[in-house]
Amino acid sequence: MAKQQQWMSNGMMGAAFLMATSAIGPGFITQTTVFTSQQLSNFGFVILVSILIDIVVQLNIWKAIATTGLKAPALANRVVPGAGVLLTLMVVAGGMVFNIGNVAGSGLGLQTMFGISATTGAIISGAIAIALFLLKEFGKAMDTFAKWLGILMIVMVLTVAFATQPPVGDMLQHVVLPTHINSLSILTLVGGTVGGYISFAGAHRMLEAQQGKPMAEKEVTKGAVTGIILSGIMRIGLYAAVLGVVVTGFVPDAGNPVASVFQQALGDNGRRIFGLILWSAAITSVVGASYTSVSFLESWHPAIVKHRQWMIVAFIIVATAVFAGFGNPVKILVLAGAVNAFVLPLALILVLLAMSYRKWLPNYRHPLWLSISGWVITALLLYMAWRAIAAL
Repeated sequence: MAKQQQWMSNGMMGAAFLMATSAIGPGFITQTTVFTSQQLSNFGFVILVSILIDIVVQLNIWKAIATTGLKAPALANRVVPGAGVLLTLMVVAGGMVFNIGNVAGSGLGLQTMFGISATTGAIISGAIAIALFLLKEFGKAMDTFAKWLGILMIVMVLTVAFATQPPVGDMLQHVVLPTHINSLSILTLVGGTVGGYISFAGAHRMLEAQQGKPMAEKEVTKGAVTGIILSGIMRIGLYAAVLGVVVTGFVPDAGNPVASVFQQALGDNGRRIFGLILWSAAITSVVGASYTSVSFLESWHPAIVKHRQWMIVAFIIVATAVFAGFGNPVKILVLAGAVNAFVLPLALILVLLAMSYRKWLPNYRHPLWLSISGWVITALLLYMAWRAIAAL
């Protein structure tokens, strides 16, 4: 019993924090600042929708992977032969785009704190992430890394949110009765917090931490909900912190919008706090994106499993090298969310189909509310994606 409890506190909690910190990356931070400055308290409705979608997506995926004992590519191939290959290609491609943004964010974070160039900061951050994955038990190290930096981010963001004194009354009113709904911002935010590799970061880590042991459905639900709560606190806190500044009429700097907001709120200390938050969000997302993307590639060949650590290292090196020659990190961060959103509908369709095949799982009944809400959200995401393409 003690061993089971120990696994619960380490493996499951590590998976929850990996899921949460992967969802709260530099892309989300940048998008939240940009969209809040444009939509003000109406953006609270977008935050609420993203959290509700997160609940349905993560509970469906965690339960599917825990029940079948299969990672996403193998699960997809059982539904439609070859679908796992397509899903892997989409997730890895989106993961790389996202990781370039993550590396960019880590560079911006160190630049803000120490005044070094964003490229130098990105290279230093990449080296730290590589060092983590070269450890013998990198899985446990990754759990600890995500947990403590996740806690640090939450404390810092809530501190700034209290300092900026956002209009709570307007926030509460417009979170349920917005005067304007921007579907593109919903699509972009969902892509940046739930889409692509982010959907599977925690679930794949949970499966590996389990090491073949059976998992109680209640504990799987607890792990997924914990991750959702952690990311939800961070989302609401950041939105509130930014809103408290922009409602005064302050216009964020286009080159580094979040830093300018934090500096306006707390002076130079605010700028340094932002740098620490951004770096923590970015480096944990570099770790999550690299780990999860390679966990998809493992289904292709046993050699990838054998040399997994070096594959992860290579993934980080490529993302860092691309950023070093790209420039304008803010554009990369905003682009990444939109790209990743198109992966989520496909992943949800495959997961929902898998859980509906009773011959595979004769002793399991997937919750009806999760199935229905999963299909509704899939249709909603496809509609929003179509609207976004039509608007281009």
